[in-house]
Amino acid sequence: MASISLRGVQKAYGDGAPVIRDVDLEIGENEFCVFLGPSGCGKSTLLRMIAGLEDLTDGDLFIGGNVMNDVPAAQRGVAMVFQSYALFPHMTVFENMAFGLKLAKTPKDEIDRKVREAARILQLEALLERRPKALSGGQRQRVAIGRAIVRQPGVFLFDEPLSNLDATLRGQTRIEIARLHKQFAKASVVYVTHDQIEAMTLADKIVLLHAGKDTERYGSIAQIGAPLELYHRPRSRFVAGFIGSPRMNFLPGRIASVDAQGVAVTLDHTQENVRVPVDGAALQVSQAVTLGVRPEHLEFVDSSSSHDDAVLSRTVSLVEQLGEHSYVHLDQPGGVALIAKAPGDTRLAPGDRANLRVPRHATHLFTEDGFAAPSLESVEHYA
Repeated sequence: MASISLRGVQKAYGDGAPVIRDVDLEIGENEFCVFLGPSGCGKSTLLRMIAGLEDLTDGDLFIGGNVMNDVPAAQRGVAMVFQSYALFPHMTVFENMAFGLKLAKTPKDEIDRKVREAARILQLEALLERRPKALSGGQRQRVAIGRAIVRQPGVFLFDEPLSNLDATLRGQTRIEIARLHKQFAKASVVYVTHDQIEAMTLADKIVLLHAGKDTERYGSIAQIGAPLELYHRPRSRFVAGFIGSPRMNFLPGRIASVDAQGVAVTLDHTQENVRVPVDGAALQVSQAVTLGVRPEHLEFVDSSSSHDDAVLSRTVSLVEQLGEHSYVHLDQPGGVALIAKAPGDTRLAPGDRANLRVPRHATHLFTEDGFAAPSLESVEHYA
């Protein structure tokens, strides 16, 4: 087992601006850490720096407490699973899985034992004599995972391993990877993906990365935390908008008042008031802000209902019926779309007028610099 530590890590190519900037990160032993973010945010580059396939421009990398900056990839005690599988087409499944052990001059009987044990775990026993061209995409990915497992490394690195699979295989293989991590609990895992479902279901810790010019202003890391921490307590509008599908609704407004129970926000265009339980000490009346609320937290209510929370009245423009649930799109003054989650059998239709309760405990407030105002309530409220 091995912990991973990155301190002040940066990466730049030539004289260009850094693609990885100011990364300080601790990944504990046995931890499943997911690098998540949009295309171009540097998550694969950061993974390759840990693997030793990319040099650090600045900063230090530690694995198991040892500095790895100048240690060759083969000597770092890590195993990497690539997006493209990287299998040798002329070798059988057994030979592909045994390749690294043979290079390490592992005794033949030990190679046989380790490969067959990994094949049993991954349900590849009947495929050991086949070549990659005779395998499905899911089977090839399991072979690539098996090749990493047999080396029994302290660190597993996965670079978007499911992106070439169809939706069904992605779901099946995701479950397989989660099960394997529990079985090989002594190993730390670093996993790169742009798919937030993979991140939310697999990770002990998510590292959400900024992309492009955002790194110059905020650094490469937008937020680090457990999946539900990023979902319930996003530190910025970027995090709030990236985590969750459909994304969080953002409604522009201004501070109407501030007191010990939070702030009142008057929405632009409609002049509706919404109470938000945040610390308003650093906020001022008339200050421009953005109210955030997730589609799944909006509640459809009757016009006659009485509520302490704000109720917004909107016209339905589109209903996406997905079976178990529906997503209702509603017109917004000023052209700002609003989406709410409804039961799958909802009778709402385009043109209907709907009333939406905005539970104050589910609201978020973001200032013009994109950061979230501190909440007065704890995340346990959502448990």
